Amino acid sequence: MAKQYETVIGLEVHVELATRTKIFCGCSTKFGAAPNTHTCPVCTGMPGSLPVLNGKVVEYALKLADALSCQVNRYSRFDRKNYFYPDNPQNYQISQLYLPIGHDGALTIHAGEEEKTVRIHEMHMEEDAGKLIHDEWEDCSLVDYNRSGVPLIEIVSEPDMRTADEVIAYLEKLRMICQYLGISDCKLQEGSMRADVNLSVREAGSSRMGTRTEMKNLNSFKAIAHAIEGERERQIELLEEGKEVVQETRRWDDNKEYSYGMRSKEDARDYRYFPDPDLPPVVISQNWLDEIHASRPEFQEEKALRYQQEYGLPAYDAGILTQTKRMADLFEETARLSGQPKEAANWLMGDTLKLMKEEGMEAEELAFSPEHLASLICAVDEGKITRQNAKKVFTAVFREDVDPLAYMEEKGMTMVTDAGAVEKVVEQVLADNPKTVEEYRSGKTKVLGFLVGQVMRQMKGKADPGQVNRMLLERL
Repeated sequence: MAKQYETVIGLEVHVELATRTKIFCGCSTKFGAAPNTHTCPVCTGMPGSLPVLNGKVVEYALKLADALSCQVNRYSRFDRKNYFYPDNPQNYQISQLYLPIGHDGALTIHAGEEEKTVRIHEMHMEEDAGKLIHDEWEDCSLVDYNRSGVPLIEIVSEPDMRTADEVIAYLEKLRMICQYLGISDCKLQEGSMRADVNLSVREAGSSRMGTRTEMKNLNSFKAIAHAIEGERERQIELLEEGKEVVQETRRWDDNKEYSYGMRSKEDARDYRYFPDPDLPPVVISQNWLDEIHASRPEFQEEKALRYQQEYGLPAYDAGILTQTKRMADLFEETARLSGQPKEAANWLMGDTLKLMKEEGMEAEELAFSPEHLASLICAVDEGKITRQNAKKVFTAVFREDVDPLAYMEEKGMTMVTDAGAVEKVVEQVLADNPKTVEEYRSGKTKVLGFLVGQVMRQMKGKADPGQVNRMLLERL
């Protein structure tokens, strides 16, 4: 009988904080600037420069610690993690080892029908390193220090996860909490959320841990899921062949769907941590902790329940609308302005999600205003535009945030309300289709749809289909 194996997974997640300035200097954290333009002597490690802690970083860290039910170290401090690498200008990274900001937390996830609690070992504040850019044409590596000093929170889980589905559920829940708190946009493609996967396998039923590997370079949920499955299979294959799994760091290549060894971790590197002499300890008062807890926002589960009770939405709709804070905010404001929560939900869950999928967009990238969507919903309700034409208008609203009423007027899409004009077209369609009229009168009532379509086509979609339907029935 073939051996059964269990996968054991723990995560180290780095979240870039959405502060305007870096953790120890006043340089901008804005993503996408020209290389080395958001730098100063502090974040480039110039001799004699001194760090000054950004208080917003501590506030954001405390908000996440509270949301993850962590124990907070009210006396916290920074340590130097010493290592040489070209993107690390000081030759050390300012991090937290001995007294991190939070520890012993928990995050409850749902993977399929199962509910599971993943323990948080600890979370700490630290600065990000710069970025190496490898130029294949010039055969050299260049360094961009814009990212150096951007504030990070690292969240280290216990090895409580067993499947790729659980890992993705954990990361999605963590991302959602950070976005609801407003502390990070958590865009994996921009590196503002990064996950390293520590994975080992062992025989099912065994309590002994296997040899783990750490996988890096995972910049999408899809890549993480593929990397977990690939590494699990690789380790099982080694064990089945009687070989040993080597403790090492591996880099995942998403194009080749393969990981390869970067460096051995058999002997843990000695980073010679010691307290940073340039930074005083961080002392957190109970009053501040109480204020942080009192300011906790309404999270996804609470919001979804309220949507069901307040707006009468089905549980499924409420769950979809609250998956991201941006979508939830759009829904609530559109519902308030239009007075039609169900219609607001339908437009967001239907046409909005469809267009987002077509254009490969995340909810955080939605740029149209709730005012314009509400205006379009009201125009349909008031009979100013057909639903079919409203869908065309919404595409323009989605892409360019146009004023729907002005756009309807400009494109000649406003509903024709002159009954005489509609009646004239109805008479003409009946006269042009005597055979279809006879079929209807002989009992083939399904042909009514064809006649309605002919009228709507001649009216260029600007007639009320209900009115057209009634006029045709009266004459038939």
